[in-house]
Amino acid sequence: MDYSVSRHPEFRYKTEFQSHEPEFDYLKSLEIEEKINKIRWCQTANGALFLLSTNDKTIKFWKVQEKKVKKVSEMNVDPLKTVANGSVASSSSLSSPKTHLANGGCQSFSSLSNDISFPPGGIPSLRLPQVVTSHETSLVARCRRVYAHAHDYHINSISNNSDGETFISADDLRINLWNLEISSQSFNIVDVKPTNMEDLTEVITSAEFHPTHCNTLAYSSSKGSIRLIDLRQSALCDSHAKLFEEQEAPGARSFFTEIIASISDIKFAKDGRYILSRDYMTLKLWDINMDSGPVTTFQVHEYLRPRLCDLYENDSIFDKFECCLGGDGLRVATGSYSNLFRVFGCGSGSTEATTLEASKNPMRRQVQTPSRPSRSLSSSITRVVRRGAESPGVDANGNCFDFTTKLLHLAWHPTENSIACAAANSLYMYYA
Repeated sequence: MDYSVSRHPEFRYKTEFQSHEPEFDYLKSLEIEEKINKIRWCQTANGALFLLSTNDKTIKFWKVQEKKVKKVSEMNVDPLKTVANGSVASSSSLSSPKTHLANGGCQSFSSLSNDISFPPGGIPSLRLPQVVTSHETSLVARCRRVYAHAHDYHINSISNNSDGETFISADDLRINLWNLEISSQSFNIVDVKPTNMEDLTEVITSAEFHPTHCNTLAYSSSKGSIRLIDLRQSALCDSHAKLFEEQEAPGARSFFTEIIASISDIKFAKDGRYILSRDYMTLKLWDINMDSGPVTTFQVHEYLRPRLCDLYENDSIFDKFECCLGGDGLRVATGSYSNLFRVFGCGSGSTEATTLEASKNPMRRQVQTPSRPSRSLSSSITRVVRRGAESPGVDANGNCFDFTTKLLHLAWHPTENSIACAAANSLYMYYA
């Protein structure tokens, strides 16, 4: 990313490489897709980029580095001397007498005697290329480690630790702790698998390390709860340090209640004070010092509530949308249908609620949604602030939403006010 202070950043193509290949688990007769589920950047070193990538079963640790290109400048071949078939055979290799050994092998006398003489100037048939390092560079990706065979279920999250040495990987029932330098073993730190699988009531949906405290991590569940755990308490963190969940309103329970309450993604704020969570209907901002309820709730899909039956029939209700926070902590964002994404202000007194389309003209569907003012995040909040309610079933232009085009993945730059959105097979970068 290249830019000056006076203009927007300019992004250029850097490199690409194949991270995973299709695999087949012969023991379980299971095909493992090459599709990448998560990517996480690691700490840089010596000008090289490091990242973790995972598919359903296997995690890989990659190093991407610029290397100078080495080229063959010239061959020390005398063009006046040519030999048939392009090779010259040394007479010594053809006429060397051999001795037969007891086991049936043979050995040349040339390796047993020191009386071999070479012609002056060496053997004329030996031609060596001259390799020089050019000024050109190329990016080379090399897989440093492969972390495999540790998950029975599909991996849904990876998160690297602030200590720069460890990371976690999570599937539906377990969270494992890895050392970046050791790929042969991992430690199981969370296990929610019941003795009898018929007693299973919830699964792990996302997990994230605290950005500054290396002993703290959070994970979310399909029941809409977030658990904060402390690795210093015990080796197996069966009990949580804090539990964050919103109490269900009396009489509001329906067939879809648990489905839409399932949290698809969680993210810590840069300072670690707040956690942002995304369920099917809303974005919620939580203060880790206040477990009575979310600080703020942002309505994302409230207009879809009358259509939950249709969404259940076409499986759209199980879509997993990601969320992200700005590096300054003043805005949050998440995706929606029709390649739209929502941006909400979460600073003190902010009423910002904007809808943009992931396209070359993002303002085409922009709409400023009226919202109730929020109270300061630093103050004591005893009520939930709901913002961003939309008109049911239509977008800003009055068009019906397209549930086949969805913006599931997006990320905010950690220091700049820019956001990346993945829509279909395109990546859009926005800067404000």
